[in-house]
Parts: sequence; structure tokens; C-alpha cells
Amino acid sequence: MKKEHLLLALMLSLLFATAIFAQGVVKGVVMDAGNGETLVGATVVIEGTTIGLTTNLDGSFLLIAPVGDHKLKVSFVGYEPKTIDISVKTGSTYNVGNINLKTSAIGLSEVNILASVAIDRKTPVAVSTISEQTIENNLGSQEFPEIMKNTPNVYATKTGGGYGDSRVNVRGFDQQNVAVLINGIPVNDMENGWVYWSNWAGLGDATRSIQIQRGLGASKLAINSVGGTINIITKTSDMNKGGSIQIGATDFGRFKQILTLSTGKLKTGTAITFVGSHTYGNGYIAATWVKAWSYFLSVSQDFGKNNQLVFTAIGAPQEHGQRNNYYMLDSSMFNRYGPKYNENWGYRGGELLNERINYYHKPQLALNWYWKINDKANLATSAYYSFGTGGGSGPLGKYPYKYEPPKTSYGQYDWDKMSDINAANVDTTDAIKNGQYSVSVKDGDTTYKYMHRSIHIIRNSVNNHQWYGLLSTLTYNFNDMLTLTAGIDTRYYKGTHYREVRDLLGGDYWSDSKFGAAKVGDKIAYWNDGIVGYSGLFSQLEYTRGILNVFVAATFSNTTTKRIDYRTYLPENTKAVSAVLSNNGYDFKAGANVNISERSNFYVNAGFYSRVPFFKFMFLNYSNEVNSKLKNEKITAAELGYTYKAPKFNVKVNAYYTIWSDISMLTGFVSDSGKYVIAFMSSLKEIHKGIEIEASWKTNRWLKLGGMANLGNWKYTDDASAILYDDQTQEPIGQGAIYTKGLKVGNQPQTSFGINTKIKVTKSIDLGVNYLYYMDLYAQFKPETRKNPNETGQAFKLPNYGNVDMRLGWRFKFAGLDSYFNWNVYNVMNNVVLVEAEDKYNGNRGEYVFKKGFWSWGRNMNFSLKVRF
Repeated sequence: MKKEHLLLALMLSLLFATAIFAQGVVKGVVMDAGNGETLVGATVVIEGTTIGLTTNLDGSFLLIAPVGDHKLKVSFVGYEPKTIDISVKTGSTYNVGNINLKTSAIGLSEVNILASVAIDRKTPVAVSTISEQTIENNLGSQEFPEIMKNTPNVYATKTGGGYGDSRVNVRGFDQQNVAVLINGIPVNDMENGWVYWSNWAGLGDATRSIQIQRGLGASKLAINSVGGTINIITKTSDMNKGGSIQIGATDFGRFKQILTLSTGKLKTGTAITFVGSHTYGNGYIAATWVKAWSYFLSVSQDFGKNNQLVFTAIGAPQEHGQRNNYYMLDSSMFNRYGPKYNENWGYRGGELLNERINYYHKPQLALNWYWKINDKANLATSAYYSFGTGGGSGPLGKYPYKYEPPKTSYGQYDWDKMSDINAANVDTTDAIKNGQYSVSVKDGDTTYKYMHRSIHIIRNSVNNHQWYGLLSTLTYNFNDMLTLTAGIDTRYYKGTHYREVRDLLGGDYWSDSKFGAAKVGDKIAYWNDGIVGYSGLFSQLEYTRGILNVFVAATFSNTTTKRIDYRTYLPENTKAVSAVLSNNGYDFKAGANVNISERSNFYVNAGFYSRVPFFKFMFLNYSNEVNSKLKNEKITAAELGYTYKAPKFNVKVNAYYTIWSDISMLTGFVSDSGKYVIAFMSSLKEIHKGIEIEASWKTNRWLKLGGMANLGNWKYTDDASAILYDDQTQEPIGQGAIYTKGLKVGNQPQTSFGINTKIKVTKSIDLGVNYLYYMDLYAQFKPETRKNPNETGQAFKLPNYGNVDMRLGWRFKFAGLDSYFNWNVYNVMNNVVLVEAEDKYNGNRGEYVFKKGFWSWGRNMNFSLKVRF
């Protein structure tokens, strides 16, 4: 019996050993064929088996395979799959080398031309690129700009904390001076240069990559890239057929569903991709609920080998509660109610009522034509149209309830009490003047019933617009060394602005000084159009030979502006049309890149930009009176950089110097005499200089480290002067001094450091941790507050602070489908800190101190599950 057992054990051992030795090893590295970057998480499978794995953090894989001839299939989301024939021998290693996957995005290279996407080791600019996978893993419930906070010199905050109310600064410049492009199309508001991220809710769901070009950037357009350019490339029609479903939720009660569908490229040459999402639920800040939808559609059609049309539509109808900058918290509010406090809401009749609501829908439709004229010439043209409808609500009232209705003991508005006040207010004189009364006669007696005039209401500030544009870029290769890029950029914009009554809060009408009695939906306060026309020509000549790449570029543009006012110049509803203003702008840039070795390159660039001021500075005090003192703003910039790029380690270092002069600013304040005056400044000057570092290190297959550092020095260089105008007549009444010399530029940390790690815990689980530390953050002050020579001093400096975010991902199969669970934890240490502030002068201390501000969110989480099919 013992002999039989021994024989059986021996036979099993031999079989086991045979199985082991009848195997071999297949190894390789999966890479992006376009940029040479390794692809993390690509799937490698032996066809016809369940043997497979995903690539490591360095893009490598080591697969145990049975002996014999096989087909190795390599695939990754957003890329065309590739199949390789392999022959595995017992105990041997089969090295397939680098496996280059081509993008499955149709027309991506042509979009990159329109968008002036920078190319590593060629385009001489400071640039950071955020991949689709990074966006998908880290965005979660964050605001779209926050996905960029791990790149050098980018600062994003949630401001008031409403959905889409965030903002982003680059190199100390706010969003008005940072150009934002979606597929090469500028989206900064043509009247004030701002970007309203709530208009693009859901953009992250449809984004393929984000490229942050700091400084004047690589764009050939005359755009607002003083601090930098945020180049957003959306998904295009996909070569691959399939889709995905994703659901997500936060721990504070906000939910989201996303659907992605793609037909793949059909035999007819047609390909369609759709992404849609629905977001709803509570906000982290009190009364900042959200109801939002988003959609993205891309349809491409080939016409022969040399022509392709791509139609895209993107939009996000949404409505959400807000806590805007007017409601920043002072110390007493923060100490009593905490960082989530929002004073501008309450209950009326048992239902929540927030007086600050943003509602908007801004679809953008674009038709792109890509034409390969011949082997030397290519033409990429985009015709686009955007129409926005919506606005934001807020308070409007007369003393003593001009901005604040009565409050409850909990610090919230008492809307029931406010409604009772309005319902009891009878202003006989005003009612007679505006015809707000009724007459009844009974038995010969005449009775007058006077309507109740609201003394505090909720109004809508409506901002509708129509925006048309054409962008066309011709690329001509004279030879292998010399390339010309030239084109046109034309835009027409009409913005319609007015206020209307949203809620009378218990009263019967609102009395407007020009429009008279107004009911819900009636226009009040103002009504005007802003019309902006823009025409630009651009060209760039690029020379490439061996290790050297040199470019020179120039742009010339003309901006026309006109204002139509339907209220100020009444009576008889006669509209008043301003003079048509015409202003020219131009810029020129030059740069060079030298690849001194296969791993190292130096670059340098410099440029000058004469920028036409925004529409809002061209007319005084919301009237048609032309600002005769207006002049172009001047930006001069230079940059020097070095990059070292190895398979496992790379580092980028650059130094920059930017001078921004003749800065325009139009504001108002109450003078010492108690009279309100308008102040226009155009002599402000800032210098922004610093050093930026970005690095990453793939230490092994399981661990990847990254980091960034920014050392900046941004300040006003001189005192400025302001021209003062009478608020009523718009006539100049004198000049005033503004004491800004030596003051630090606020609203972004001038020094920051960051570390990020990614760990592949197992073959299916990965972990990420990001740490950021901010220093030298100054309050955002208004220059007109520095008008008193006895109240000079540096802006209030906020305390330094750090923040830790982490994420955990789990890749698994669900009903045979690739699935991914993602858990994001933001502000892991629950470190609630001051992230933006305004200041005030303290005479006793002789310095500027904290006035009010916004604090960071505490610890919060997002959970999501994505299933691909």
C-alpha cells in the first residue's frame, strides 16, 4: 500500500514538473505610438485563453505562457488593438520589445494642429500634459480646474463652493488672463475674458487630454494667454466599437451617472461617439444643490482618402445653488457656524429658498473639415456656433433690506418674515404713480385698493449670447526642414444683458425708476447689448534640422465693439447705439529648442503682446460714454528651460520673466465727500518671475513617484494713478493716486511644492496619494482700496497650508466585462484652512489684516463604478 502511495506521489510530481517546464515567459513594453509614453494598465491577453494581465506602472509586462505558437492581443482604451504572433519555447523568454499602439481617436492629429498642441523635445514652451487616465482616476467629484492643481504654478479653488463655481490661476494671473481652448476654439468670454466652468459641467467626462502651456504658449491665436493656455482636447469619434456605464456618489449626497457609446468606424466611413451624464443632489456647502445634464456628440465621415468632416456638439444645461464672493465668511461667521455656512438662504413656507441660483445652457456646435490638399499642404478648418441662455439670481431691495432680509437665530434668512413685510407694504404715492391700484364703485361709493410694493425681491441677472466663429489653419511643408503655418481667426459675439423680477417675495409689484411697475418676468434695472467683432491673421515659420528646431510667429488682429442701451436713454423705448470702436492688437513670438542628446534638450522663447482691453473697460459706468483714455495692455515675456527624459526618469526645469504693463481697471468707490465716483486705471504694472520644476520617476514596475515645485515672485512695480469721473455725468473730475508699489500679487500661492505617488498593490489594485503644500499666499485686494497714503502696507498673508488626497482603484470582471471601482478621498487629514481672502486696514496695528474669505472643504469622498462593454 505504501509503495502504491509513493508511486502515485511520484507520478503527480512528474506531471506537475512537466506542466511547469512546458511554459515560457513573454515580456515587453506597451507604448503610445504618437508620443512614446508608456501605457499603464493596458491589457495583454493570449487569444483563445484566459491567460492575461495588465501592464505595470512603467508600461511593462511579464506574462507566463504555455509552450507553442500563439497570438498575443494588446489593447488599451482609446487605442487601436494590436495582435502579435509569438512562439513560446519551454523555459525560454520571448521579448516582443516595444509594442506601439496607435490612437483610435479619429481626426486627433488634425485637432492637435487647430489647438496648437505642444510637442515634447520640439515645441519650446513650458508645458504639462494630463492624460485621459489621470483625469478619469482623479477627477471624481472635484471641479474641472482642480484636476490641474498637481502641475507647476496652477492654483485652483472652489471659491464659494457651488457646482462649477471654481476658478483657476496660472503664474499669478487669473482666468481673465489665462486662455482656455476646447479643441482649439477660444471659450473665454469676449466681453470680460472670464471662464464660467458651470457652463462646461460634464466636460471632464468627454476630455481626452489637458495641456497646460505656461507663459505665452504655443497657440498661434491672439488670445488671453498672459499667464498661460489651458488646451482641452475632447474625445473624438472612436475607431473602436463599444461603450461604458458609470455611476458615482459622494458622501455628502451628490450623484452622477455617465453613459458612453461608440459605433466604431463603419464600412461607410462614418463613426459616432456619444457621452452623456446626469448630476444631481446636495452640495457640500449649505443650499448649493445641483441639477445638471451634459452631452457630447462627435460624428465623423470620410470623403475619400483626403477629406474628412467631423461634427461635434457639447453642452451642459444646469441649475445650482450658490454662495458667491459677496458672502465670504468673516471670523465671527466662521467661528459660530463653521466653513459650510451660507447665509443667503432660508425657508419660505417650509421649502428651501436660496436667493443665489445660477442657471445656464451654452451649447457649442462645431463642424471641422480636414483636407489633405497634397503631400505638402494640409488645411484644417473649424466653423463653430455657440448660443448661451441663462443667468444668476440675487437680491435687490431698498433700505433697510437692500441686501439682507431679516435673519433667524440660526443665521439664515427669514423669508416668511420678509414676505410678510412686503405683503403689508402699501406705498400710496408710488402705487398711484405706477397705476398699481384698482377702483371699485358700490352704491355710489368709490373704493381704491392699492397694490403692495415689494421693498426686497429676488432678481435674475440674465446674460444671453450668440457667438459665431471660423478658424482655419493651413500647414505647408516647403521641404523636410521648413514648414509654414498660417490662417485666419474670425469671431462675432453679441451678449444681451438685463435684469428681471424672479420672485416678489409676497408683494404685488416692484417699482423701477425707468421701467415703472414690474411683475415676475418683467425687465428692470438695465437692458443692453454688447457686440464684439474680431478678425485675426496668424502665421508661423518653423525650421527643423537635426537637433535644432526654431520658430517665429506673428499675429495681427482687429477688434470692434459697440454697445446698445435700451434703458438708460429712454423715454419711449428708443434704443441708443454707441459709437463703433475699432482697436488693433498684435503679437510676435520666437523660440528655439536644441536636443543636445537623446535625453536632454534646452529651449528658449520670448514674445511681445499688445492686447486690446476687454469690452468692459471701453465704456464708462454701464453707459455708452466712450472711455477716451483707453490704451492697449502690453505683455513682454521670456523663458528658458531644460528637460531630461529617460525611460524611467524625467525632469523639467524652467525659468520665466513676464512684464504686464498698462493694465486696465475700471471700478468705483465712495469718496471722502460721500459721493460715488468712477475710477479708471491704465498705468498699473506687474512683474511675474520664477522657477518651475516638474519630475517623475518610475522606480520599478510597482511604484511611480512624481513631484513639482514653484518658486515665484509676483508684485506691482509702481504706484498708479486713477482718472476719476462723476458717476452721473461721466465727466472727468480729477485724478487720484493708488499706492501699489511693492505689493504682492494675490489670490495664488507664490511658492508651492507637490509630491504624488502611484502604487500597483496587486495586479488588479492600484493606490494613489497626492500631497500639495502652499506658501506665500496673499489676499486678493482691490487696488482702489490702496488710495490713502496713510494706509499703505503689504496685503494680508494667509497661513501656509498642505493638503493630502488619495485614491484606490480596483480592476475586475463583472459578468465578463472589464470593470473598475474608484474611491477618491479628498483632504484626507480633514485640514480646513483659509484658501482665499480679502483684507482691510487695521489702524491700531498699522497693517492690513484678514477681512473675510473662504475655507477649504473638509474631508470628503467620491465613489464610482465603471463597466465597459
